[in-house]
Amino acid sequence: MTAPPASPSTERASADHASIALDRDILTLAWVARRLERSCAEITVPQYRLLAMVALGDERASSLASRLDLARPTVSATVDTLVERGLLERTAVDGDRRAVRLGLTPLGHDTMRTAEHAMREKLDGLLELVAEPELVRRALDQLGDAMAAKSASRQSKEAPR
Repeated sequence: MTAPPASPSTERASADHASIALDRDILTLAWVARRLERSCAEITVPQYRLLAMVALGDERASSLASRLDLARPTVSATVDTLVERGLLERTAVDGDRRAVRLGLTPLGHDTMRTAEHAMREKLDGLLELVAEPELVRRALDQLGDAMAAKSASRQSKEAPR
């Protein structure tokens, strides 16, 4: 079995440290994620992601699980926690006794925005250290678009016919 070809970022990392071949892109994304995570005081990044999806219109736990790429029990436990904390509310769906609609409470909206602001400040601080911050922003936009397309494709495959 042959090893996969090294990415340019792996080559950069392995050139610097010949004994360890790391994928610098992956390591960098992990570092950035950790920095963002540490900037959130009141909620976790997964909780932020769930609140953001609800704010964008995903109101059912089943669609949230698919969009967030999480198991349904994980989403259910997170929703329970956010409801207990007063950040989310559950309401009945007219005509469907089993379905529940999720919505942000005013406190949930404020908490989500506070976390988003803290993460934005942290990211902007990192971008100030980059030679071409607009290039990084465009790359992040492209990565976000690709992830959204992948999620939509997965959801369409999972949708009942």
